[in-house]
Formats: sequence, C-alpha cells, structure tokens
Amino acid sequence: MDTKLYDSAVIGGGLAGLTLAIQMADAGYSVILFEKEKYPFHKVCGEYISMESFDFLQRLGVPLASMNLPMINEVMISAPNGNTLTRKLDLGGFGVSRFALDSILAALAIKKGVIFLEEARVNAIRFSQNEFTIDTTLQNVRAKLAIGAYGKRSLLDRTLERKKIENPKNFIAVKYHVELDFPDNRIELHNFKDGYCGISKVDGEKYCLCYLTTAQNLRDNENDIKLMEKNVVMKNPFLKKYFTEAEFLCDKPLTISQISFGKKKVIESGVLMLGDAAGTIAPLCGNGMSMAMRSSHEAFQLIENYLKNEISRHELELRYEAQWNRLFSNRIRTGKALQYLFGAEALTNTVIATLKRLPTLADKLISLTHGNKF
Repeated sequence: MDTKLYDSAVIGGGLAGLTLAIQMADAGYSVILFEKEKYPFHKVCGEYISMESFDFLQRLGVPLASMNLPMINEVMISAPNGNTLTRKLDLGGFGVSRFALDSILAALAIKKGVIFLEEARVNAIRFSQNEFTIDTTLQNVRAKLAIGAYGKRSLLDRTLERKKIENPKNFIAVKYHVELDFPDNRIELHNFKDGYCGISKVDGEKYCLCYLTTAQNLRDNENDIKLMEKNVVMKNPFLKKYFTEAEFLCDKPLTISQISFGKKKVIESGVLMLGDAAGTIAPLCGNGMSMAMRSSHEAFQLIENYLKNEISRHELELRYEAQWNRLFSNRIRTGKALQYLFGAEALTNTVIATLKRLPTLADKLISLTHGNKF
C-alpha cells in the first residue's frame, strides 16, 4: 500500500478527471489518478466541444489556438423523412478527437506532477476517520478526497451501491472516424428510427461519425451492427449518402453498450462525482464534454476551499451539489426532452417541420444546450 496521504484521488482519466487533476496540481496539491485504460486510446464520443470551454482548456496548457482545429458555427438537423432545419450557432464550438485531446491533457497532468496509474481498475472506496482508502488492481491508496470521474457506467457504481432511476430503454453508441466531403464549419444531426447520428470535422482531415440508438434496434437486426445500419440507420437519406460515400478509417467501429440515462446522485458515500458519473448526460444536451470540464472547474474551487480548511466536508458536499444543479439541471432536462422528441420517426418529422416554421423557437432550444464561457 502507498502510505502517502494524497490530497485527492481521481478515479477516471477522461476530460473531467484530467482537467481537475491539472487544476489541483497547478495549485500545488498532491493528486493521484487511476485510469483503467492505457493512453493514448479512443473513446466513443461526438467530439464537438462548445466554445464555452475553449479558454479554460488553453489556460490549462492545451494549445488549441495552434492546432488548426475546425471552428463550427452551423448546425443542420434532419428528420427521418429527409426534411431539414439549418441554423447558425451563436456560440458555436470546435472539433477535436478524444484521442488527441485526452493524450495532451494526460501529458500535461504528468508534467505538472500528477501521479498516473494506468491500467488500474478501482475495486472499492472506503471512508473512515476523515480519509478515503481506494482499493485498486495495482495498489491501495489513501486520500483526503475521492473524486468519481469514470464516465457513464462502471462496476464501481455497484460497489458504492449507487441507486438511480433507470431509463426503461438501454442504448448503444457507435463511433467511426471517416474521410468525407463535408462542410468543415458544420455539425449535422440526422435522425432515424429510435436514434440519431452526429457528424462533424475533428483534427486532421477526418470526421467523427457517431450515433446513438436503442439496444432493441440492434437485437432486431441479429445483433449485427452493419445489418442495423443498412436496415435502420440508412433509412435517413443523408445517412445513406454518408455511409455509402465515406471512407472508413478503421475496420471496426468503437462501441459502448448498456447506456442508461437514469438520474444519479452528485455525491455518493462522500465521493464527489464529475461529468457523466454525476448524472449521465444525454447527447442532445449538446455539450457533454464541456459540462464535464465545467464540473471539474466548479469542483476545484470548492475543493480548494475545503483543503484550506475554509469550509467543512459537509459544506463542500452541499455547495457542490447546489452548484451542479444550478449549472446543469436545466441543460440535462432539455437534452432528455430533445432526445424524446427525436426518438420516434413520426414525432421527429413533425418537430422538424414545426421548428422550420418557428426559427426563433429553434434558436432558443439550441441556446439551451450551450452554456456560458468559464
């Protein structure tokens, strides 16, 4: 067992965990981070990031301005019947692959003194005498604070006996990187039966094509992704064109299954949860990655107050939960509502037709999926 008492142990090396670890290291705190994978690696993700987090990432040391990334200022949404809605994005965003961004952040964290344990699975977290013990497949660690930043689902949820309101549907997500004739400044969202697919440019000359659909769609197609794409996804005429014309850069897609958008607690057994671990963020919130990073930004300020003995552990938990709800509850509700509206063919066709006639309402809905710069 590592006998050192760390200021913080971060479970999960995604955007929330990495950005929190960097902020804490910059402030002089001792941080150990556990990641079950080994960098660099790909993640299932839409890879469009709202401009709200651009300045934040640059402050941490990510050289976004010099990476020649696509700046995205337009969205096009299509219904299953091919009807489209195109609007400008006032705040907009940029495209970057998680492979590139997470790798840069991990290197920055290590350079700044974060202790990194890769290929380390956390089996249990125990709290006693005002400190946490984190049991992992590599070693056990003591820390003043434990931070859960492990994404949408983890076996650790069972260990912590986390209770959540289950969504009656389980979802799967599928991601490809492709080469495609496609506008660099646009993100497109194309709906099909019980699902939707986002497409936008990322770093290099590649595009992220990522879709979410129900597990039932896959089961109905012999659990064959290619068959499901042919029979369901490509019923949307835009997706049929893209899937037919794109050059797929990998032999197989990256997938994740058993996704549920059930509600979770922000604090669980004293562990502060960040990003998807705090409340699985529906993709149509638009900016799950920015929300994950924003949660680390807010958590860090309160964590520092706690470590400086300015607030108690109880106050830390209360303030963090209140801040999470203030910043994200409406966006998560909006995302889930949009997911419902875009979940059925006939309803989606009607919604797109209605929004085309009511552009002000369309712009308002889009603005609800973007936050303010931080």
